[in-house]
Amino acid sequence: MTTFEEACDLILSNAPPLGVEVVDLSHALGRVLAADQLSNWDLPMWDNSAMDGFAVRAQDCQEGSVLPVVGFLPAGRAVTHALTAGTAARILTGAPIPSGSDCVVPFELAQDDQDSIRLLALPKTGDHIRKQGSDLRAGECALPAGTLLRPSEIAILASLAITGVPVTRRPRVAILSTGDELLRPGEPLVPGRIFDSNGPALAAAVLEAGGMPIILPIAQDDPGALSHQLQQGLQADVLVTSAGVSTGDRDLVRAALTELGAREVFWKVAIQPGRPMAFAVTDNCRIFSLPGNPVAALLTFELFVRPALRQLGGHRRPKEATHRAILGEAVRPRPDRMTLRRVCLERTGEQLVAMSSGQQATGFVRTLSRADGIALIPIGPAVLPVGTAVEVHLLRQPGDFSGGNQ
Repeated sequence: MTTFEEACDLILSNAPPLGVEVVDLSHALGRVLAADQLSNWDLPMWDNSAMDGFAVRAQDCQEGSVLPVVGFLPAGRAVTHALTAGTAARILTGAPIPSGSDCVVPFELAQDDQDSIRLLALPKTGDHIRKQGSDLRAGECALPAGTLLRPSEIAILASLAITGVPVTRRPRVAILSTGDELLRPGEPLVPGRIFDSNGPALAAAVLEAGGMPIILPIAQDDPGALSHQLQQGLQADVLVTSAGVSTGDRDLVRAALTELGAREVFWKVAIQPGRPMAFAVTDNCRIFSLPGNPVAALLTFELFVRPALRQLGGHRRPKEATHRAILGEAVRPRPDRMTLRRVCLERTGEQLVAMSSGQQATGFVRTLSRADGIALIPIGPAVLPVGTAVEVHLLRQPGDFSGGNQ
């Protein structure tokens, strides 16, 4: 079997970033820059006040100085006159600093008599002035290619008047659930049939990973019908199938994909759950054939598909870093496969403690819902005692940890 690490490397080596598209700034949140963005001008564009107060010359300010107020400088208005020696000008935050002035006295550090001010503290040259170009210089790289656009990056682009943003294209991801037993949620329940949860769950996971899901109609366990649906899915950048990838009489997906020209990169990974997963490629599509069990499908998506979608979408670090935790209970590893153990995490001082989130059988989706992370239990012959350090792939942000079984 392919090892967990080998599978990760093989997948990412077949998932280069997609092409470039230009989107409006209002739709750029969460996307990844495809080209360096240079500053069109200095930021700030001019020396400006960092406080509401009075523009003065430091050399005019002595203990107990009284300075006449000779002007008012609001934000949004150009300065046309220099500040006369021995005077002050009322100034608001963001307003340009008049020539001749070299510091700002905040309102609270001056006694304001309307026509004049008495200083309550002595300013120094440069106090409360934001200098031109102190944030960015004209021509400087404001944001490099590969930057994930968060609200702070959107602010930079907006301040540079960039409205069309070059970003890496989001992957289009076709999702195909297979099996005669499946019904779409909302259809009448029929004895012996179950509702498809993989399709909606994987579509949600694709959205969360930055892709665009395309849910295909459920494929029945019939070679002709399955081939037709797979052909539709292969038009996307990524095809994710669930079920039909093991060794049963109706596990038809791998053979059907081969007949359609897909090149299988690997089949079976040394993990539990999720061993039967397969990965194949065509010239334009990456195909993840996941197990049909909902827990195994979501676990393998999280560890294999999500990093691929992130890399296709331009992320420089597609794999999330794992976190070190200690086991709060003894765990028996498997001798032949890495175990993906659903765990709740609790912080004790600086240490994360991992406890089972419940039944580890692959039919218990609620156990995955409760989990804060996936503990990667290495292959081994002996029981891992309480306190053993393991790597954990987080499913929640640290502030959202449940702190134990619910």
